[in-house]
This record gives sequence, structure tokens and C-alpha cells, in this order.
Amino acid sequence: MPQAEGRGGNAASAPQPRASSPRTNICWIDGGNAVVGTSRPVLPVDGESPPRTVRLRPYGIDRFAVSNERFASFVAQTGYVTEAEHFGWSFVFKGFLTPHVLAAAPVAPEALWWVRVEGACWKHPEGEGSNVLGREDHPAVHISWSDARAFARWAGGRLPTEAEWEHAAMGGRIGVYPWGDEAPDDTAFFPCNIWQGRFPEMDLGLDGHVGTAPVDAFRPNGFGLYNMVGNTWEWCEDLFRVRSLSRVAKIRNKVARQQQQRLMKGGSYLCHASYCHRYRIAARLGCPPDSATGHLGFRIAYDVEDGNAPTRSQ
Repeated sequence: MPQAEGRGGNAASAPQPRASSPRTNICWIDGGNAVVGTSRPVLPVDGESPPRTVRLRPYGIDRFAVSNERFASFVAQTGYVTEAEHFGWSFVFKGFLTPHVLAAAPVAPEALWWVRVEGACWKHPEGEGSNVLGREDHPAVHISWSDARAFARWAGGRLPTEAEWEHAAMGGRIGVYPWGDEAPDDTAFFPCNIWQGRFPEMDLGLDGHVGTAPVDAFRPNGFGLYNMVGNTWEWCEDLFRVRSLSRVAKIRNKVARQQQQRLMKGGSYLCHASYCHRYRIAARLGCPPDSATGHLGFRIAYDVEDGNAPTRSQ
């Protein structure tokens, strides 16, 4: 994830009117105590531990990340323009780019395998000349935190908190991953869309996907939620902070405050155990709210209002 400074304030469109369509494909979850974090952190510098108990009110959360098709409906009805479109560029993984594009936009040393590509945005994921035809059911990417919040308001929802996201990802069970404790591998077990092979040189695509996968790919968790880990990172409402008194945590928190970093969960198709082992429920990361990349999307949460939800998780 490129850790650039914020791109100059919120350039997103003004708040938009809400969608008139009914809420569908929502999992309604009972309130109660939820454990956030883990006592077995893999990346303690990210603030994965210690575990803490949070009291949750009943809430809803989308079964799927927001797809290109759904985001296109939002744009068509509201005229919304994303921050990546306003800025005129976004970050794209270099492995998806042609030699011509790479030559025009060389990789910055601090960005590793990310390339600043002119014209890259949700409808042109790899820049000008690319589109989402055939990827309508894939998650919308190049979405900033502000973009995600604007969509959420239109949809009658909001972004989930970290506690809500983790509780939903658990799916009613306790485990490192939504399916339990068995780790994905590069040979036979492919429960989510992550990298297989040597990162970042070659994604073997043994799970059937290179880049994003459809939002309904792979088996859902116990609550019927899809792709809670892997595929794309998902924005949460929370500010990113590391709960620690260590020197490293103080430095990270200083940067996070300066950049007003927001929390992301779930990891992405670029994650691999050898590098970004963040396709775990407790994994977390922060980025400035105007950040946009080709592996960053979102899903929506909802408050329970009178008569709009069942009284149990389903």
C-alpha cells in the first residue's frame, strides 16, 4: 500500500441524495459483546493486539463489497465524481501495466510496486484505455474513504466500525480467518482471493483470479458474507491508531494523526504470507482518507431502525 501524504484535501463531490431502491443483500446482526483484535498478532506494529471487548448495538452489513455495477448506479443517479477522477490519477499495481505505460510513469522508489497512472479511477482501473466491461460484478476500486462515505449516505448506510467489521467477519465462530484457522497456501487450499506464487513477480492465479474477483466469489462465512478477507481492502469509519506505548507505535500514531489516516480491513489480492500477511480478521492498516488504489474498495453497514431488520443474525 503506497503511504503517500494526503493528496490535498477533500476534492470529492458534495453529499448526494439517497438511493430510492430498497435495501437488499444485507446481513442483520444481533448486538452484544464482541472481541476485537487478537492475542496472537502476526504484525503487532499494526496494533493487532491486545484483544479488547466492545459492546455492539444491532446492525446490518452488506453481504458483498460494493460492485462496479452498484457504484455505476450511484454515479448515474447522482453525478458523483470520485477523488481519483478529481485528482486525475491513482495508484495501479505495476504488474497490470504495459511497458509503454510503465515507461511513461516510472515506479517511485518509495511506492515499491505501485505506479501513479494518469486517468486511473473506478471506471478505468488500469488507466486510460481500460474499463470495467466484464467486471461489473467485481468490487469497485480506486475508492477513497470520502468516496465510500458518500456512497454510504446515498445508500442509507454508513461505513462499518472496526468492531462491527471484525464481528461480522468472524461469522459466528472464532478463528484467524472467516472459515477458521487453516491458512491458505500456494498448492491446494484457496478459500479467498490472495496472491499465489512469488510476490511481486508472478501471481500464478491458482485460486482462479489474477487481480480482483467477483464480489460473490468463494464460499461465504457463517453469516453469509463474501470476501471478508482478500480481494480488496475495505474502508472502515475509524481513525487508524495503534494501541501501544512503544516507540514505534508513537511514531506511527504521529504520522496517522498528521495524515488523518482511516482504518482499512481485510487485505487484498496482493497479499501473500511472505509479504503482506494481512488477509486475517485481526489485520489492519491505515491510509489518508483521500488515498485510492487498485486494491481498495468498501462495503456498507446500516443502523437498525424500527421495522427494517429481523431480530437475529441471518
